[in-house]
Amino acid sequence: MTDDTSFTLHCGSRPLLVSVPHAGREIPPTLADRYVPRALHVEDTDWHLDRLYDFVRELGASLLVPRYSRYVVDLNRPPDNTPMYPGVNNTELCPTRFFTGEPLYREGQAPTPEEVQLRVGRYWRPYHDALAGELQRLRTEHGHVVLFDAHSIKSELPWLFEGTLPALNLGTADGTACAPSLRDALTAVMASQQVHSHVTDGRFKGGHITRRYGQPAQGVHAVQLEMCWRCYIEESTPAEWHALRAGEITPLLRKLVDTMLDWKPA
Repeated sequence: MTDDTSFTLHCGSRPLLVSVPHAGREIPPTLADRYVPRALHVEDTDWHLDRLYDFVRELGASLLVPRYSRYVVDLNRPPDNTPMYPGVNNTELCPTRFFTGEPLYREGQAPTPEEVQLRVGRYWRPYHDALAGELQRLRTEHGHVVLFDAHSIKSELPWLFEGTLPALNLGTADGTACAPSLRDALTAVMASQQVHSHVTDGRFKGGHITRRYGQPAQGVHAVQLEMCWRCYIEESTPAEWHALRAGEITPLLRKLVDTMLDWKPA
């Protein structure tokens, strides 16, 4: 177990690393006064995902969990702040808006470009160094590794997308971040049930982590799952844990994880 000031890494023994880059909830006290009061509730957190996916440790997978909120710096954005989805609303490397579009910061308090780079060095870089290091360790040991980037989101957010999202949104950067056989196997798992709607490479195709680290030719296969809150929690703020829903979705998540663990490149 590695317990850095900005993340916790559980090192497993099998070729799978689960990353939950938006599960962090803390805002450093030195920054708190610059946000609008609403922001301190960190409503756009991927709520409770570290708890939901804690079972992967028992299966031998690695688990990487950040400490700080995406409102400080978004670990799933590139350091040059290139938009992930051109042509639609995006939040930035250091977000300045809620997912509903309103400002996060008090007037005149948003970070300058220089401060953004300081946050990259203090919070973003350590997470990515740990992520890259663990991928390298597992790939060296097993010959390949799967990176599962786990996310969750409110079902309806008009500022970001139209309508209601499918419950399960698998992203593989249009098939470039992992081998086709892994993409097909995971899609088949989602299609094996009829309770939760699903799509592969729809609105959410994978963010920076999936696109940056998914290098199938080098033995690193990355996938992202953007799951709607309604699958496991109440869609409210703060989002309350829903034991019944969480219990119902966990077997499907476990089947997806088992598929990643059992899969081997051709």
